[in-house]
Amino acid sequence: MSGPPSSTARTEDDAEVVAQSLDQPELFARLYDRYAPDIHRYAARRLGDGAADDITADTFLVAFRIRSRYDLTRPNARPWLYGIAGNLIGKQRRSEVRALRALARTGEDPVAASWSESWVEATDSRIAAQGPLAGAFAALSAGDRHVLLLVAWADLTYQEVSEALGIPVGTVRSRLNRARRKVRTALGADPAFVSDAAEVA
Repeated sequence: MSGPPSSTARTEDDAEVVAQSLDQPELFARLYDRYAPDIHRYAARRLGDGAADDITADTFLVAFRIRSRYDLTRPNARPWLYGIAGNLIGKQRRSEVRALRALARTGEDPVAASWSESWVEATDSRIAAQGPLAGAFAALSAGDRHVLLLVAWADLTYQEVSEALGIPVGTVRSRLNRARRKVRTALGADPAFVSDAAEVA
């Protein structure tokens, strides 16, 4: 006796969902159900809850519109969605840099107020206490900052960051190494943040 249809649906990879959604657009909602919380959490950490709502909605709207261009050889759409979200966040990088500079000056982070998960608070309360780190984040190029945060905050592997940003893995590694060096310098070579968050491969 075969299992219920929902069991089959759970085993479908993302590429199958995208392919099926070309003829049955409503099926694309499965990707939203799978990944919207992760995208929202990442956007909230970068820009705050208010902006995260818009970033998440726009990410899936853009993904839906361009789904015919999705590489169906990739069973996991998560890096693709993070890449879209990253492009949208990049359009608001001035807001992000402004918030980081404010944190560096005052030690108060309006974005951190929206982070609610205990592990996020435990990690980022240490960050919020160190203005130099926020200053280092603000000083990073957009590309270096994006790679660092995709690894540290979105838990993407180097390969997934490569797919998300459409750059070679070697470029991911070099950007991440450069960002780590700048962060270490800003912290006076204190490896506390870098070893916790940025060493994820």
